Amino acid sequence: MKHFICISILTIAFSAHGQQPIHNFTLTNVVDGSTVSLDGYPSCTGLVAIFTSNECAFDNYYTSRIKSMVDRYAGKIQFILINSYLEPEESAEKMALEYQTWNLHIPYLADKDQTAMDCMGAKKSPEVFLLKNMGNKYVLVYSGAIDDNAQVPSDAKETYLVNSIDKLIAGQKKEVSSVRAVGCSIRRK
Repeated sequence: MKHFICISILTIAFSAHGQQPIHNFTLTNVVDGSTVSLDGYPSCTGLVAIFTSNECAFDNYYTSRIKSMVDRYAGKIQFILINSYLEPEESAEKMALEYQTWNLHIPYLADKDQTAMDCMGAKKSPEVFLLKNMGNKYVLVYSGAIDDNAQVPSDAKETYLVNSIDKLIAGQKKEVSSVRAVGCSIRRK
């Protein structure tokens, strides 16, 4: 019971200062079979974890926008894709096949134990988590939707993720913010 109280107090203290810590996790990259951990990116300013799937239409709407952000922030922000879905069409083998059609050059991680999902509190796809690197420890800066228009990129008026990344890179202090993600629900095991 003491441990639970200490962890709860620690979580409240971090949250009150906008510094919710994200614990390290290690997942398999279906692209090449390597393992990828948060602590494997010690030199990046921040990291964007995008929970995605092979089958959700909302994920497909964002492929070109994700590619554009990966190119725009190369060398500053690391992007990773995470698939926590348990359905047969979301298997690691099918993830690897689907990845080939996306023309993205970032890790696509299988999270079939839902470790990363639990660590960050993901519930939907696409759902993004912008993490700030603080000496090889990561804290949450933004979570939720990529922007405010999934289907028509040119009609997006609010680019939540891009705005948050720009503030992070500029070193502007930002309280943790969240915008409800719109997409497909991830079924828990």
